[in-house]
Amino acid sequence: MVGTIMEARKKVQKELATLLDAPMILDLCREMDSQWRERQLDPVTTSHLFLLQILHGNTACTHLPHLWGQRFTASASCQARTRLPLGVLEPLRRRTSAVCEQPTHDEGRWRGHRTFLVDGSSFSMPDTPELQEECGQPSGQQPGCGCPVAHRLAWFHAGTGFVLEALAAPWHTHDMAEGATLHTALRPGDVLVGDRAFWALAHLALLRQHDLHAVFRVHQRQIVDFTPSRPHTTRKPPTAQKGLPRSRWLRQLGGTDPLVEWVKPVRLPSHPPEWRTPAGFAALPAGLGVRELRYRVTHAGFRTQTVTLVTTLLDVALYPADALAALDGTRWQGERTLRHLKQTMGLDGLPCKRMVGVLKELTVFALLYTLVRVVMLVAAKRQGVALERSSFIDALRWLSTVRPGEPLPDLVVNPHRPGRVEPRAVKRRPKPYPLLTKPRHEARKLLIQQSVRA
Repeated sequence: MVGTIMEARKKVQKELATLLDAPMILDLCREMDSQWRERQLDPVTTSHLFLLQILHGNTACTHLPHLWGQRFTASASCQARTRLPLGVLEPLRRRTSAVCEQPTHDEGRWRGHRTFLVDGSSFSMPDTPELQEECGQPSGQQPGCGCPVAHRLAWFHAGTGFVLEALAAPWHTHDMAEGATLHTALRPGDVLVGDRAFWALAHLALLRQHDLHAVFRVHQRQIVDFTPSRPHTTRKPPTAQKGLPRSRWLRQLGGTDPLVEWVKPVRLPSHPPEWRTPAGFAALPAGLGVRELRYRVTHAGFRTQTVTLVTTLLDVALYPADALAALDGTRWQGERTLRHLKQTMGLDGLPCKRMVGVLKELTVFALLYTLVRVVMLVAAKRQGVALERSSFIDALRWLSTVRPGEPLPDLVVNPHRPGRVEPRAVKRRPKPYPLLTKPRHEARKLLIQQSVRA
């Protein structure tokens, strides 16, 4: 099993061959001023073991000696992972993404623009005091009866599916709280696609300042009226203006596709994100010209029947309404990405009991996901099929079982089934155990008392 991942990298892309080699990892350790002794589980071996562990479904540390083909204890591998700095894994992930981006970011361009998707999700962790303090848990769960849950913001390339960033934050964190931190990696002309969590005027204005474009869904509480020359709210007087949209109508571009001006709020919200400082809020323009449009979802099985979008792409000839509606539909690629990470790879629940260990696992998950997508991309081009039809699980299994000298085989191609409808329900029944409604030590004490009485 030694060298499995390294051999796989050499076969799918030559540039990846040096990313996880010993000189690269040791140089990063020296940059972090990390000290280590020459031992069996040095930083290089520990990094490879970490990746191999996640590759096999985040398997137990007791399984690693069998996968690696050498003898060491589970405690030794856990201690080695603890000594490995997070500052070594993060640059490895970024450099892997950068190497993969260079030849592939022209894949899947939308009308000449690179397109990126952003979405939020969550994952659970063991119930430890440190993780409870760092992340918290859903308010509907009683103390001692639930697990800490972290919020995760994922940002990935729409054409290839590469995860470019995965940020972890406490459970009660809004997507927009960290959304603006991703702009530094974008280039002028890029298009960011997201749901209604990112639609705020301040976010759109910030994107416009950097010559970036956006296509977001409008929040359900935002009043949108497509009537030409309709009235709108003004700052004075503040009364008798309920039920009116805040935006000022400018001109009609289509039946439900007007150009409007979003007006800057009078004051900052009560709990603004950290990136929206008072000075930055004061620097926002008094108004921002955006395009509102609405389309209907005609595919059977979709929950939302009417969708309202806001975009900074104002040219109707270059960006017609039906093209923008189709671009919004690509957000479901992000849902598939999150499903692969959480269900197929096991990111839904992480076993580490400390926050730094959780961040390390999240980083290695993103690194491995990018490697799997590279395998899919190479196989799809060679087999002449669309990337989204290549089987993710088949590429993941090949990475976990490839032997030295074994070529990349043809991956399983999923059938093309447009308009497929499936109920959001499971057939297999879970075990009929009740939910834990009190801390475990109290429930255990109650069982002991009941057994004594019997």
